[in-house]
Amino acid sequence: MPTVLRVGPYRFFFYSGDRNEPKHVHVEREDNIAKFWIDPVRLQKSGGFSRSEIIRIMNIIDEHNEQIMETWDEYFGY
Repeated sequence: MPTVLRVGPYRFFFYSGDRNEPKHVHVEREDNIAKFWIDPVRLQKSGGFSRSEIIRIMNIIDEHNEQIMETWDEYFGY
């Protein structure tokens, strides 16, 4: 599970088996894990985060979208 980014309490990462899905990133904080598609940024699974946290996380993904997509391509060999 490569970590792509850490921002505040959030860890953004991929699972190695994610290759055959559209580009996305998982986000965890404590026991909460959510999944977001990254192009365009939208929630796929909320995993226990509050609505305000989801919005905050989406803004972080937007801010770092290029880095996340480049890391996806490098990791999965696209």
